[in-house]
Amino acid sequence: DGKKKFDKESEKYYSILDKHLNLSAKKKESHLQEADTQIDREHQNFYEASLEYVFKIQEVQEKKKFEFVEPLLSFLQGLFTFYHEGYELAQEFAPYKQQLQFNLQNTRNNFESTRQEVERLMQRMKSANQDYRPPSQWTMEGYLYVQEKRPLGFTWIKHYCTYDKGSKTFTMSVSEMKSSGKMNGLVTGSPEMFKLKSCIRRKTDSIDKRFCFDIEVVERHGIITLQAFSEANRKLWLEAMDGKEPIYTLPAIISKKEEMYLNEAGFNFVRKCIQAVETRGITILGLYRIGGVNSKVQKLMNTTFSPKSPPDIDIDIELWDNKTITSGLKNYLRCLAEPLMTYKLHKDFIVAVKSDDQNYRVEAVHALVHKLPEKNREMLDILIKHLVKVSLHSQQNLMTVSNLGVIFGPTLMRAQEETVAAMMNIKFQNIVVEILIEHYEKIFHTAPDPNIPLPQPQSRSGSRRTRAICLSTGSRKPRGRYTPCLAEPDSDSYSSSPDSTPMGSIESLSSHSSEQNSTTKSASCQPREKSGGIPWIVSPSPSNGQKSLGLWTTSPESSSKEMPKAPPNPDLPPKMCRRLRLDTASSNGYQRPGSVQAKAMYSCKAEHSHELSFPQGAIFSNVYPSVEPGWLKATYEGKTGLVPENYVVFL
Repeated sequence: DGKKKFDKESEKYYSILDKHLNLSAKKKESHLQEADTQIDREHQNFYEASLEYVFKIQEVQEKKKFEFVEPLLSFLQGLFTFYHEGYELAQEFAPYKQQLQFNLQNTRNNFESTRQEVERLMQRMKSANQDYRPPSQWTMEGYLYVQEKRPLGFTWIKHYCTYDKGSKTFTMSVSEMKSSGKMNGLVTGSPEMFKLKSCIRRKTDSIDKRFCFDIEVVERHGIITLQAFSEANRKLWLEAMDGKEPIYTLPAIISKKEEMYLNEAGFNFVRKCIQAVETRGITILGLYRIGGVNSKVQKLMNTTFSPKSPPDIDIDIELWDNKTITSGLKNYLRCLAEPLMTYKLHKDFIVAVKSDDQNYRVEAVHALVHKLPEKNREMLDILIKHLVKVSLHSQQNLMTVSNLGVIFGPTLMRAQEETVAAMMNIKFQNIVVEILIEHYEKIFHTAPDPNIPLPQPQSRSGSRRTRAICLSTGSRKPRGRYTPCLAEPDSDSYSSSPDSTPMGSIESLSSHSSEQNSTTKSASCQPREKSGGIPWIVSPSPSNGQKSLGLWTTSPESSSKEMPKAPPNPDLPPKMCRRLRLDTASSNGYQRPGSVQAKAMYSCKAEHSHELSFPQGAIFSNVYPSVEPGWLKATYEGKTGLVPENYVVFL
């Protein structure tokens, strides 16, 4: 601005000066005097503008000296402060850095064994010809075809869908179509979000498409029909959504009142199924675990319970294969409007088996069974007697007591309301069935002790958090859990922590899971595979074929965690599982290896490279909690690895 003002005054002054110098000397005196006065005034203005401009230039030049250097000094001060703070921080974090280097060295040492585990998993995934459930932050996700109405009929649109079991949120996003007609997998627009009400498998004869199932949502009226890519993929979706089988037409059962559910036709059907199984198929591998073809099962049910069929109709074992008969038996029990062990006594059974006293569990279940309605108890007697015979052939069929508990727990028992707490109690339903099988003679053929107090639902007890529940008196091997994943994105997947295990990434605990498991591997060192997918959580399967759920459960009544079971040695006394708080340092999530020692009460043979083999009486050093629930980290004979927590006693 000063420069502009100076230039303007200069131009004006020199212009007037030129005019003044060009004045003729012959002009009148008064005119010349006026011109002199004007030139003096303009010269004064020009002079003042010049001084102001020079002053401003001088001011700018002087201010440069401190306005530039001062920020530079401030920057240097901040830089030095930063480096000083960094030095102090480095000193403060030196112990943590040293510990991290120690952990890195251990990780590097364990790399080879971990790589071999992952390589074996990769080879199994490569050799699989079925769909499998990959790790995910969602309970289930993938592409589905959605049936949509059009003016001239229906069309099927491909959507990318996700489902979260905790919130029952189901989302659908239309997949983008390229101009060439090929799908590029991209999702456009915001997804539609719904709250799931129910999910039912679509009957094969009700639609011309395969692999379909129906869902009901709160936001829409009517049903939404979805199509999966394969039968295995549909089973995964049904498991994630707690899908139900379509209600079969059972006129002799469902059309009558509640007290008639267990009628003559039902008893005859169960007896005939059991007779067929015991006659020709009680030693078949995976009996009751491997499900039959749904269409054949439906045909068996419709044939048996047709209004035209007599109540004592025979089951032709030449016409129906073993898997169809066993699936029909399970479906009949599941189709009952009220489970065989009743809604009324459901919570009492659950509370009974949560007791730490093994004898009380048996006595309480004994008393509760005799509180069942007469027909329910009679049907339960018939079924459990059969399951006892099945378990006696476990060397051939691999259906041990614990495996049968996993299959028939959700079939014979279910909560009236499908809550998260009810889902967490599925494990205890399995234990009830185990007790019924193991103590069949006592429970069904003797009267219960009238002095045994019946269980009462109780509030959460803080003292139980430090003690684990021993699930059964049966012989079992310790269950090793190993998750061969090296990352933990958003704590939703690839995690070995029980709190971060996604519900959908483990084998489903719904009643349908009992029908879709492939043949159990007999070798104890090989993980069992799940039909419908390769499990991404590797759980070494016990030698007796026990189904490994790989789930850490917490119910409202108990915060106890599932512990490794006792080794299969009948000479060993039942071990009371206990958890010892080593010191307060473990409460902050950071536990350094210390001088804590422990002694082995039993011998154990390692099933994985990261576990320890040891004899009875072995002394362990540097014992501290592991991130694997139910396991400790310890050093024995110079080697550090995992040992079962309930195999040792602290010194």
